[in-house]
Amino acid sequence: MVTAVTTTEPRKRNRRGEGGKLREEIIAAAVALLDEGGDERAVTLRSVARKAGIAAPSIYAHFADQPSIMLAVVQQEMDRLAAALREADENAGQDARQRLFAVCNAYLDVARQHPQRYRIMFGGLWTPSVNDTSITDDDLESLGAEALTLLADVLGACVDQGIAHGSDDLYGDAVALWLGLHGLAHQRAVVRKMPGPADVADRLIKALAHLKA
Repeated sequence: MVTAVTTTEPRKRNRRGEGGKLREEIIAAAVALLDEGGDERAVTLRSVARKAGIAAPSIYAHFADQPSIMLAVVQQEMDRLAAALREADENAGQDARQRLFAVCNAYLDVARQHPQRYRIMFGGLWTPSVNDTSITDDDLESLGAEALTLLADVLGACVDQGIAHGSDDLYGDAVALWLGLHGLAHQRAVVRKMPGPADVADRLIKALAHLKA
């Protein structure tokens, strides 16, 4: 009796000039490991290499270490967050109140749809000391800047249209609003049943945006 032997087809090498494709595949592998229910501890050079179907040393042509892979994942997810907020804002029309709630609810939707990705976007075990990795302070400080700028823009529109109290620090107000949204998103992710009324998100947004009654 002859037993059939099955083999796994080796991953085809990228053609010359396709190094960027391999970089994208490495990031996609790290994201897949997160989405499978793990946390950043599941994302190691070896696990990413296995997921991407490459040899671990191949990673070093694109990433110096595991934190630099995680930083690329976070940068990608921050870009997707900003894109989701922009789309919500553009679809909301010219009414500042509708824009505000559309953008804030889009933020909460992103956090709910991809909880593992969202959690690592704002810290976690992967965030190292800059002395221990290739990551710089500038890399970390720039994260989320576009989303915060958009929040500040919609808050400014609320003031301009007379539906919110004036402010001399819209960026600071945007940070406060983000912290409120982040806290709500985190609680929704970690508790089985949220305490409080069903409209807690609306109440939070109204309060932190200083909307007039």
